[in-house]
Amino acid sequence: MKPTLSIYENLGGEQGVRALVEAFYPIVMQNEKLAPLFPEDIQPVMDKQYMFLSQFFGGPALFSEAYGHPMMRARHMHFEVTVERAEAWLSCMNQALTQIGVEEPLHSFILQRLSGPAHHFVNTP
Repeated sequence: MKPTLSIYENLGGEQGVRALVEAFYPIVMQNEKLAPLFPEDIQPVMDKQYMFLSQFFGGPALFSEAYGHPMMRARHMHFEVTVERAEAWLSCMNQALTQIGVEEPLHSFILQRLSGPAHHFVNTP
């Protein structure tokens, strides 16, 4: 990990973020706590996640350009997001980071960076 570069750049830019998203969603769709939250056609979700993570990781503001301010908590309010689901989401991301070969300390840094938003989305006891 090069501390002078953004997460986006450290992941390898567009290609790295796409690889992460493409590794992540098959894992999510196998997770019994998360899969029911997602539509059968997962591609539009993957496209939005790619745009959001690119922006969130310090790359181009693709999500904002396409959809306006992310307002991610508001966008997730119609889903029952529990602490268990937030932790399951992070576990899936951990597996995806491992699968695409993201090494330490970048691996842990990304999980830490995503932990705040994942828990911020919790809206159901």
